[in-house]
Amino acid sequence: MTPEDNTNKPLPSNSIKEFTAYKQTGFFDTLKQPRFSGQLELTSPNDRQWVFYLYLGRIVYATGGFHPVRRWRRNLSVYFPHMPSHLNALQSDIDGIPVEELRICWEYQLLCLWVEQQKVTLEQAAKMIRAIIVEVLFDITQAMQVTCKLSSEKSLSTRLVLIDAEQVIAEAQKLWQGWQAAKIADRFPDMAPIIAQPEQLQRKTSEQIYHTLSQLLDGQQTLRDLAVRMKRDVLTVTRSLLPYIQEGLVKLIPIPDFPAPAIPHISGIVSNSGSGHKHLIACVDDSPLVCQSMEKILTQSGYEFLGINDALRAIAILLSRKPDLIFLDLIMPNANGYEICSQLRKLSFFRHTPIVILTGNDGIIDRVRAKMVGSSDFLSKPVDAEIVVNVIRKHLREGVNYGSEEYV
Repeated sequence: MTPEDNTNKPLPSNSIKEFTAYKQTGFFDTLKQPRFSGQLELTSPNDRQWVFYLYLGRIVYATGGFHPVRRWRRNLSVYFPHMPSHLNALQSDIDGIPVEELRICWEYQLLCLWVEQQKVTLEQAAKMIRAIIVEVLFDITQAMQVTCKLSSEKSLSTRLVLIDAEQVIAEAQKLWQGWQAAKIADRFPDMAPIIAQPEQLQRKTSEQIYHTLSQLLDGQQTLRDLAVRMKRDVLTVTRSLLPYIQEGLVKLIPIPDFPAPAIPHISGIVSNSGSGHKHLIACVDDSPLVCQSMEKILTQSGYEFLGINDALRAIAILLSRKPDLIFLDLIMPNANGYEICSQLRKLSFFRHTPIVILTGNDGIIDRVRAKMVGSSDFLSKPVDAEIVVNVIRKHLREGVNYGSEEYV
């Protein structure tokens, strides 16, 4: 079978429990025989999603998970220390890539651009890609259970490297075995250590050690970030902090991903009332039931739907997908709607995007506060289908400004 033999339809998905290295190897082997080219999506029970891009059954690139942008920038600093990794520098290069290509994995397209411009060598790019794939496989192994979905519609046109899955799975498995042997299998390397009890920690450590820890453990760097900063492997760093973590002096907290560069819209987009592109409507809510209800309402009304249950990853996902309107839950674990709305309004791309706050508390104080952080509207839960659709039509067709006072 040639790559052209792949159909342009999504292939059936299936769930795999205990997705161990052995099962991973077997799964990727099943993609070699038909020489599959396209995209493999893996989703964990808590909605973390990873994407593998394949060509003829071999891996071209992998992304996704909790911190795709943070992972990419971290590996960028390791393998291309001469390349600036801050958002403004990346954005200038992003703007030089055709929009159609950016729709599929912007970070890989940047690597292709840099190789073409000879800013990095093909060998350097290959090493970075391999490291990223190994890290993704480690996270998938730690997730244990995944749902797999294959699609031949989205594939990368440029292939910098083709990697045998068996090799990178073996590397990830070696790292995972070390993690298990250290009895930290329940600790996630994408969590950030922060000092929980500074006074007690100061009493238990020397002045020099406490000073070092207070400099490093600021709650803004993951265990993986610290490992790169300290030029040590993440297992060694985590084991060195484990006694403090077990005593409750240091705790591990989830932190959000870095924002992705802005991907421009393709010109010629029209509204739902005409032919062509459908409006994409996002719903950020930790309740899967709310997202399912909104999905049903919106898809039946002819809109595309994007559901986000993870508040910490919301901004990164919204930046990558660029919805036309956002429904935002007010109360969620780890982050609330006010904070997310305020952060979105600071980003130029979302400065005028309609943001509608969803809440079970329909009080005047909440409405005023929502308006102050820049929300466009305010809806009470449970949502009513007719009201939801009318709100979308009002903001997308009548161009209501987000600072309007009509909902207060």
